Amino acid sequence: MRLAELYGLDVLDRFRPRSGGSPVPFHWVLGPLGTALVAAEAGVDPSDLAWRRRLVHDLAASQRLAHLVGTNGFFCALARSARTRAGCALEEWWSERRCAAEWGEVVRPDGYGVWREHTTSLPFLYEHDNGTERLERLARKLDGYARLAEAAGHPNWVLFSFGSERREADARRVLAHRVVPVATSARSGRTERDAPDGPVWLPTGTGTTTRLRLVELASLPASRA
Repeated sequence: MRLAELYGLDVLDRFRPRSGGSPVPFHWVLGPLGTALVAAEAGVDPSDLAWRRRLVHDLAASQRLAHLVGTNGFFCALARSARTRAGCALEEWWSERRCAAEWGEVVRPDGYGVWREHTTSLPFLYEHDNGTERLERLARKLDGYARLAEAAGHPNWVLFSFGSERREADARRVLAHRVVPVATSARSGRTERDAPDGPVWLPTGTGTTTRLRLVELASLPASRA
């Protein structure tokens, strides 16, 4: 079905963010019927999904909308790759809210996922950077990820996605950590062929200049200690 038809059925709702005059495409969210369907499939109450009628208005005015759209776009791109490539799957996708509920006292990633290709799985934590945070603050996040690794008994890869190659290069100088494995990528200049499961990830602290596919990170040492 087309998005407009789903909107007419209350499966989806939509809004256009505030703009300085340039045309802005519709942004789509669950409507009341869509929320009920998702809740029924998951076996939970619709109230557990934090849906409310004013959600579209709140999102349209939110200063974090671009960050949310970027984070969701990353995971949706992985889900699209999984649907078009045999043997691949996005086995887990946790939202920022679920991550905060699990680990909020230690660290608050923008998302958590598990990417699988055939018999190799890569759990990872995701940070979507829009260039609004100082580099020192990005570096301090790694201390939280180190504490999470200690509590879990093992580290997970932390993926930082940056809006430009220059921002990525600047950030890499502070993102090497002896306990937390970090890989970075830059979103500028990408085409649809440059999916986030492809060769776009550059590990820190390894001396390599070759970008790796997402699943290839699983073959690298998870700790530099």
